[in-house]
Amino acid sequence: MSQVSSAISTAPTTAESVRRVLWIVLVLNVVVAGAKLATGLLTGAVAMIADGFHSSMDASSNIVGLVGTKLAAQPPDEDHPYGHRRFETLATLAIGGLLLVAAWEILQTMLDRLLNGGQPDVTAASFVIMFGTMIVNLGVTIYERRRGHALHSDILLADAAHTSSDFFVSLSVIASLALSSFGFAWSDIAIALLIVLVIGRAGVGIIRQTSNILADQQTLDPHDVQRAIQDVPGLDEIVRVRSRGPADAIHVDIDARIQPAVTTDHAYAIARTVRERLTAAYPQVEEVQVNFVPQKPATLDYGLETRAVADGLGLRVHEVIPVPAQDGVVLEMHVEVRPGLTLGEAHRQASELERRLAKRIPSIRGVITHIEPSSDQGAPISQSHTALELRDRALDIAQTLYPDAEWCDASIRLALGGYALTLCCRLPGSMSVEEAHGIAEHVEAVLRTELPLVQRITIHTEPVEDIAPVADGHS
Repeated sequence: MSQVSSAISTAPTTAESVRRVLWIVLVLNVVVAGAKLATGLLTGAVAMIADGFHSSMDASSNIVGLVGTKLAAQPPDEDHPYGHRRFETLATLAIGGLLLVAAWEILQTMLDRLLNGGQPDVTAASFVIMFGTMIVNLGVTIYERRRGHALHSDILLADAAHTSSDFFVSLSVIASLALSSFGFAWSDIAIALLIVLVIGRAGVGIIRQTSNILADQQTLDPHDVQRAIQDVPGLDEIVRVRSRGPADAIHVDIDARIQPAVTTDHAYAIARTVRERLTAAYPQVEEVQVNFVPQKPATLDYGLETRAVADGLGLRVHEVIPVPAQDGVVLEMHVEVRPGLTLGEAHRQASELERRLAKRIPSIRGVITHIEPSSDQGAPISQSHTALELRDRALDIAQTLYPDAEWCDASIRLALGGYALTLCCRLPGSMSVEEAHGIAEHVEAVLRTELPLVQRITIHTEPVEDIAPVADGHS
């Protein structure tokens, strides 16, 4: 374990690797720019001076890149919770701006030559310098582009594009020097103008690319992202896919739907699987946010909607029954409030629940609430003589009313103002839910009449053909 940790700690980070490349390229660009400018100024070749400015902008962009990557490598903090990667994008944008500045400087030199005249002094040293810098530019471009792709660095790729133009610019300068040596002085100005166009095009391209990043342009194809995660278990529908950021630090936002009954732990597991799929398919993805949006059921679940509103008020509801009414429904329900409240406060909470429900569900025409105190923990099952007698009488009444049903698992406990009774009623599995519910309601109504001490009655209905218990790991 210690060897692995040591290897990880000593391995250079991506930011450090990018800065190392920029330092190497900076030194080479300074040498190239200095050689071109010195020779151009000595010989009076405008095209060579322009090329020197072009190369000096390479060196300047390297410095800007070093500063930008240094800032971008800082970890997230309180003021920058999403990190500092945008500083690298801003540095790349500055490179494009420097290119446009260089183009303007060359234009000014060209105008001065046109107004004042003059001809370059072409020497053998001019050709030697140009050929030598071309070789250096070609090597720098290949090296920087390869490292940019390997490190997924926008700033290295932008700088490589900038440097690659030097090779072709230098080639055109050599042509202008050759033509000037044969007396075609106009070629110096013509090639300088060509260099201005090349520099301006590169600058505008870099500014456009970095502006798209700053404007959060879509980075990944949403359809490709959907295909990568569409078969994640538990994911019902992918509603929206968004991505942004530079090529080496992409942020992805996923809006998806899952089943309403999915637990928080299961939802977290689904989100984690989505993140794993995306980071495996796109190693350059830095962060994935998964947001679950509500389902849109075909029919409104009044019970689910009521519980959601009640939860927001700290209330509990049960036996939510929608009753058809003119142009809508009337909801009947039991509302459990905290024990110890006054009747006035309990009524205020129930009224607030009714108000919010009517606002949330336009089809509600009225809400009828039965207020009762809640109990986090019910009283233990009572074994007193009175309780056992009530339990047995309840079983006899149920058996008399519906002798074909199997009545079992009866239990009774103390409740507010009397007793709470629980019964199990086993019925044929082919019976409809409505018929089974009707039997339970009928028995409950008779028991309340015959046994006034029983305040609460709960009857569980289940099929006789119940699933056999699992044994030895096989069903």
